[in-house]
Amino acid sequence: MDRPLDREPGTPPETRQEPVWVAAYLQRIGARRPAAPDSAALRELQLRHLRTVPFENLSIHRGEDIVLADAPLIDKIAGARRGGICYELNGAFAALLRALGFRVTLLQARVHSADGGLGIPYDHLALRVEAADGTGPWLADVGFGDHSHHPLLLGVRGGQQDPAGTFRIAGAADGDLDVVRDGKPQYRLEQRPRELADFEAGAWYHRTSPASHFTRSLICSRLSDDGRITLSGRKLITTVRGERHEQDLPGDAAVLAAYRDHFGLEFDRVPVRNHVST
Repeated sequence: MDRPLDREPGTPPETRQEPVWVAAYLQRIGARRPAAPDSAALRELQLRHLRTVPFENLSIHRGEDIVLADAPLIDKIAGARRGGICYELNGAFAALLRALGFRVTLLQARVHSADGGLGIPYDHLALRVEAADGTGPWLADVGFGDHSHHPLLLGVRGGQQDPAGTFRIAGAADGDLDVVRDGKPQYRLEQRPRELADFEAGAWYHRTSPASHFTRSLICSRLSDDGRITLSGRKLITTVRGERHEQDLPGDAAVLAAYRDHFGLEFDRVPVRNHVST
């Protein structure tokens, strides 16, 4: 749900009192402070976020808390220079966008499974964003891993071309929306506004349930200039212009170096899977 701003949403950032952490966040993602909260700025911010802040579930396995509130999320992404799962990445990105003058609404989604089913309620957090140039509303998402590089128009029902494929927003039951990539449903989006606290149950499930894919594996992944780079346990996976390469890293030093060199993550020991009992 929209949160109060210093002035009316859409007011140019330079005329509002800006939180002190905004500069650190923009530096984290290698972005300049936009002149206006318009669609071009949103597109640039999302792309830079995807290329610099990894989608990673390492806190689950390192015994670290996942706190769904603006300040700790911003501190994790901009201060500690970490990544996170969808609740963290899109939660922090929402705070940044609001501080820059965008109108942002949190939406809950259920992820489509390979067998045609749907995940739990609050399985995923995505963002509805309105820009100052009157475009949109936009679906912005920096927390779904391998997904669209650019925001998608929520009101368009035809195909939307993106470097990651052809995306389509399709109507579903009860006024929900299906986000479809190259003909394959990705997640079902509910349009009712939500608050960060609403996602606590989903985050708890993904931190603790042996049925969650997050507890079953270690993942750290980000968009690269020409593809994607992923560290899954001790396996480094690089995709360059559609060509996939896999490399089993030989020891702890190589794994720690991969976290540092490819994702900017400094660890004193290799993260290992924290087995969850049934």
